[in-house]
Order: sequence, then C-alpha cells, then structure tokens
Amino acid sequence: MSRIGKQPIAVPGGVDVTIDGPTVRVKGPKGQLEYTVVGGVTVTRDGDALVVGRIDDSRTNRSLHGLQRTLIANMVTGVSEGFVRELDIVGVGYRAAAQGTDAIELALGFSHPVRVDAPEGVTFEVPQPQRIVVRGIDKQVVGQVAADIRKIRKPEPYKGKG
Repeated sequence: MSRIGKQPIAVPGGVDVTIDGPTVRVKGPKGQLEYTVVGGVTVTRDGDALVVGRIDDSRTNRSLHGLQRTLIANMVTGVSEGFVRELDIVGVGYRAAAQGTDAIELALGFSHPVRVDAPEGVTFEVPQPQRIVVRGIDKQVVGQVAADIRKIRKPEPYKGKG
C-alpha cells in the first residue's frame, strides 16, 4: 500500500470539506477549491480527517492513490494557510515594481519593461525592488506563475544574473 496514500488528511478548524461522489470541495477562510477524483480512488470523511483509499490493487489505482491524497492535502493547506513563492532578481539595473496586487512590471535589461498580470486567485507583492512574492491558494498555479516569471529572463550560468 502507498505510504503517502494511507496517511489521513487532518482538516483544521474553519475548513469545510464536502464530498459529493467523485468531487471533493474544500472551502476555507482564504477561498474555495474543487477537485474530481479519478480512477479507483475513494475519499471518505472520518471525524475531522479525510481518508483516501483505493478499491483494488491494480497498477493504475496504486499509482494514483498517493498522488490524489497529496492533491487533496494541498487543497486543504491552500484554503487554510495559502502558498507562497519568493523570487529574487539578481543583476545590475534589474528590478520589479508593483502595479497593484494583480500585476508587476519588470525591468530585466530589455529595451522595454515587461508587464506580468496575475491570473485569478494569485496576488503579487514587491517588498523590495529585487524581490517578488507570489501568493495564492492553489499550489500548482502559484508554482506555474513563479516559473513563468523566472522564464522571462533565466539566470545565466556564470554569475547567476537573471
């Protein structure tokens, strides 16, 4: 059995979990997320914890068991605490400027500034001109936005500027 998949998911206070067949809805103080469980994986409520199980030991169900438990645990963490990615900008003249909480403008050595708009559910902070903070409730979206910002000007391998 999956070592990750068999661990129960603790549901903190203030978080409401609704299981409607294969759909799991998690609502908390920071927002609401929804996920549809695939394959032969089941989700049940056991007091103040969620238990993710599987109907049989087929190869597909074994491979999906731990993954789906982790995705649901990330949803619970996201709506209660949220996720944060911090990016540091290294380079002479490289800087970021906030355009509200939903956009940033980057000066990265190009002939023009680069504007990055935040998707729904993601906010930007610029506490210093060389630091960007990406916040949101969906771990995958926060990580993808941070990766897209980094891809604009990748760090060069010799001095790490970018």
